[in-house]
Amino acid sequence: MVRVTTTDRRTALLTGAVLTALALAACGTETRDRATEGRGTKAAVPAPPKKETVQGLPGMPPVLDPKDVYAADRPNKLSPVVKDFPSRVYVPNTESDTVSVIDPKTYKIIETIPVGRQPQHVVPSWDLKTLWVNNNRGHTLTPIDPKTGKAGKEVEVHDPYNLYFTPNGKHAVVMASLDRELVFRDPHTMKRIKTEPVTCYGVNHADFSLDGRYFIVSCEFSGELLKVDTEKMKVVGQQKLPFDGAMPQDVKISPDGKRFYVADMTAHGMWVLDGDKFDTPKLLPTGKGCHGLYVSRDSREMYVSNRGEGSVSVFDFTRNKLTKKWHLPDGGSPDMGGVSADGKVLWLSGRYDAEVYAIDTRTGTQLARIPVGSGPHGLAVYPQPGRYSLGHTGIFR
Repeated sequence: MVRVTTTDRRTALLTGAVLTALALAACGTETRDRATEGRGTKAAVPAPPKKETVQGLPGMPPVLDPKDVYAADRPNKLSPVVKDFPSRVYVPNTESDTVSVIDPKTYKIIETIPVGRQPQHVVPSWDLKTLWVNNNRGHTLTPIDPKTGKAGKEVEVHDPYNLYFTPNGKHAVVMASLDRELVFRDPHTMKRIKTEPVTCYGVNHADFSLDGRYFIVSCEFSGELLKVDTEKMKVVGQQKLPFDGAMPQDVKISPDGKRFYVADMTAHGMWVLDGDKFDTPKLLPTGKGCHGLYVSRDSREMYVSNRGEGSVSVFDFTRNKLTKKWHLPDGGSPDMGGVSADGKVLWLSGRYDAEVYAIDTRTGTQLARIPVGSGPHGLAVYPQPGRYSLGHTGIFR
């Protein structure tokens, strides 16, 4: 017979209690774990989404927002390079061989700069430091220092109807309209690097894809479009617009990079196409003599100048439709231009009327009508927001 003492009973009770507690704890933990697994909350903190990036042209500044190519162009978001430049409007007078310089605060001409024969456009350089006047029939470029407003020594460049810069800043691209050439040059010295002959007639305007790897070019006199590989400096696509007598002009890409818009003076509207596919474009009527395309500072709208009827159509990117049309009082011939740094004023040259228009972008009201030289064309509002320039009268990214 085994004798159980009081101490033994206490020890046994204590040991049993401990074992029971451990067992319950273990069961409880297992139950909670299984319950947690059942509710799917064991991995309650999801992995952060991968940031969408764009594999851009080598050497090109990174795309700030893959859904908005104009993300760097917000109101007054000036680069440190240009923040001290005075705000001016530079107007090339094609038939007067001058550039009128307007103070946008007073709407007054403060200087008239003599340049070469038939200046067509005033073009900001890729690095934002120089304005190049394209003296088309003078076969020269006149550099203007936007800090001082003074013109420098002319540079010989044949048939510079228009001027663009590749998104990586590696090359300038001269639209040699009558020569039927795209001429790739050093962006600083303008030394010829490569000439790409084209079979279309009247190359004049362009814009680059979201990733900068290609650009679409309009050919005014043969009614065609080109697709050009930026890095290879080679035409890789060509098509005739589906309209008899088409005269394509300005080119702009949509904020999301999915569509290109091409103004057409005789089709009286914009052609819309997928640049990647380079498919057959569809026509969106805007007004007689559709000519220039300018994106608002919030990337929501695009202002379309209708040179043949003295109006500006407003296209809403978010709604994919035209929403407004502003008619200039007493008519006019709104042509090329740009938007003020704060986004409140649209500046356009009056090609056939020797004048410039300042238009309120909120109401469409004409703020000023300024007499200038004969044949005002591709005016530049400068400075504007953006990290670098793709050329023309100011395409900034």
